[in-house]
Amino acid sequence: MNSFDSSIETYLSHIHFGEFVTKSIEVIADLYSFKGLILIPVLLWMWFQPHQRIEWRRQIVLATLASGLLALFVGRLLTHVLPFRVRPIFNTELHLQFATTSASDASLTNWSSFPSDHAMLWMAVATGIFIVWRGIGTLAILYTLLLICLPRAYLGFHYPTDLLVGAAVGVAITVLMTRDAIRVRYAAPLLRWIERRPAPAATLGFILCVELVTQFDELRKVAAGLLKHL
Repeated sequence: MNSFDSSIETYLSHIHFGEFVTKSIEVIADLYSFKGLILIPVLLWMWFQPHQRIEWRRQIVLATLASGLLALFVGRLLTHVLPFRVRPIFNTELHLQFATTSASDASLTNWSSFPSDHAMLWMAVATGIFIVWRGIGTLAILYTLLLICLPRAYLGFHYPTDLLVGAAVGVAITVLMTRDAIRVRYAAPLLRWIERRPAPAATLGFILCVELVTQFDELRKVAAGLLKHL
């Protein structure tokens, strides 16, 4: 482990709050309500709020959702392609004692720490919000850093570089996907289809938002169960 990660994780591991605060941090890090259920509704607000450039704004919302999907896919792909990295909480070589009581989560032991798909996905979404609303977008980015990324470092689920690289890739994906030359190729035709077919579009949009909020966790569990029995 590099000195940057080592120094920060060592510092965080020595910060132990009371049981109530620690439990609260664990809840914030675990529940969907404190991640996607905060940021995705902002995209819906942007979609429906009247605006003189409403077509552009809706294209950015579509591009942001596409960026989130792509970020989630890239994040999961990188965890399988790159060398496996043991999470700090399970790395016995570090000799660190983290405050969390969630070390028994077996799914995390087999899931590479690098990069953080949480940071990648939600920084991608926060960046899309920032492109439309500078003020709200700044708050969205700060929220992602402080209430989605930082707790995962504090609890020992990720190294700082896992989160920083994930966040940087998420930002880069959204910046790329929202560029005019790229966005108009897929967002504009999709927006026209949504306007022609509002009923199926709203249905599919609802399902997509739910899956992004939950990061496709239930679908992945179903897929993993099916693969195990094949």
